[in-house]
Amino acid sequence: MAHQNILSSLENNITTITINRPSKLNALNQATIAELHKAFKEADENKKTKVIIITGSGEKAFVAGADISEFADYSVSQGEKLAAEGQAKLFDFVAHLSTPVIAAINGFALGGGLELAMAAHFRIASDNAKMGLPEVSLGVIPGYGGTQRLPQLVGKGRAMELIMTAGMIDANQALQYGLVNHVTTPEELLPLAQKLASKISGNSTVAIAAAIEAVNAGFEDGENGYEAEITQFGKCFGTADFQEGTQAFLQKRKANFPGK
Repeated sequence: MAHQNILSSLENNITTITINRPSKLNALNQATIAELHKAFKEADENKKTKVIIITGSGEKAFVAGADISEFADYSVSQGEKLAAEGQAKLFDFVAHLSTPVIAAINGFALGGGLELAMAAHFRIASDNAKMGLPEVSLGVIPGYGGTQRLPQLVGKGRAMELIMTAGMIDANQALQYGLVNHVTTPEELLPLAQKLASKISGNSTVAIAAAIEAVNAGFEDGENGYEAEITQFGKCFGTADFQEGTQAFLQKRKANFPGK
């Protein structure tokens, strides 16, 4: 389908979704969030897609934040609805996709931009990237999962400092904090994302989906991550991928996973 605010392409089992609003530093408005939801859903349902990369157009910004002009005059109930619908439609949706999502952070990832990157399963960044949650400088707090995912990734104290100061950290500090896994040049960012995606795509998509579910369970209230792991581990034994993987290992050959 045609999109106005994003680009989506599939090559070598990797779908790359690019937020394409360079004049607005790729800021997230409601139309862009809706398009991203559709693009992620389509990629996740496409059997040819084994990994999704999310990035921003240009070198200045991954996503510089939310489009503040859309909600500057919202009421309390409208603000709550904005956060609830946004989390359900995009941020939680991405975090719970069965297809792995890599965020390739180019430039600024602020507010909703960092929240989108944190919803991905892991992150890499260009060395010119800047990250932060500056919402308190506007009299509001992160509303798309930032108060929950940032402490999970960097620890409570560091998250509190970043949120309360409305400050930014650079890519190397983000690497030190464990917020991103790798830092590279802007020119090598997408090639590195593609290299990592290629490594992932050689493995069992069924097992990866099970691993995502088990890992996520450990971070959710009311869920027992160990029990989720046991359940998902057991389910793997009933898959064609398990049969192929074990037989390939025993026969000393490369596995050709059917993805079921």
